[in-house]
Amino acid sequence: MAEVRKHITFHGRVQGVGFRYTAKYLARSLNLTGWVKNQWDGTVSMEIQGREAMIHKLLEGLNRGDFISIEWIDTEEMPLEKESSFLVK
Repeated sequence: MAEVRKHITFHGRVQGVGFRYTAKYLARSLNLTGWVKNQWDGTVSMEIQGREAMIHKLLEGLNRGDFISIEWIDTEEMPLEKESSFLVK
């Protein structure tokens, strides 16, 4: 199955609730690469790369967080990049 790369912006209660570290743990466990970063406007940005099914599992896992509350996401397809891990910025 082919890999994809997406830029995702998460809106809701996503800062100060362990979102980035939960994303890092899930991404690494699903063999996804990319990064996650808090933004000044209270959103969280993520670039995630891997199989589409694994990205979907990551999103499902983030929605199960006790303190995380995702109200909506904006998603944009991107070109693949050469990288080997998932980082918190």
